[in-house]
Amino acid sequence: MSSRFLIPDLALAALDAITPAIAAQLASPEVSGLGVLHLVVLDPSVPCGDGASEPRVLLEHSIGDRARWDVDYADYARRKALLSWRHRMDSRRLQLLEPHRLSTDDAVLWGGVWLDGLVVAASGAFPIWDECFSMMAAAQLRARAWIAAEAAR
Repeated sequence: MSSRFLIPDLALAALDAITPAIAAQLASPEVSGLGVLHLVVLDPSVPCGDGASEPRVLLEHSIGDRARWDVDYADYARRKALLSWRHRMDSRRLQLLEPHRLSTDDAVLWGGVWLDGLVVAASGAFPIWDECFSMMAAAQLRARAWIAAEAAR
């Protein structure tokens, strides 16, 4: 089973809609040293604590030239998403305000968000910008899923 309204095509359309805005900001050295970003969107129909030991990735999306990657930003984004999914909160909040909840296996990275059960994580920019771009994506996903649900009523 997967999300009824947040399907991969809808998620891709949402990320495509915000990619120009993100790409323009990635050009600034204050936002990203390499001008790259990787986004991970989790399937919101797989809630943590509902028998699932791992989230399901709905979509991954890269912006910028992947040849410029100096580390595996996709892996970092997945690990940030896992933190937000497991703890049901933004990874920044977890890292900075509730570090006692981190396990020895957890990444000490932030840039993932939890918005009404939607988890999106980004990696490639500086942490506050990773979080910003994740929130942009999550808000766009929430709006498009709502419109799809309304159309189905």
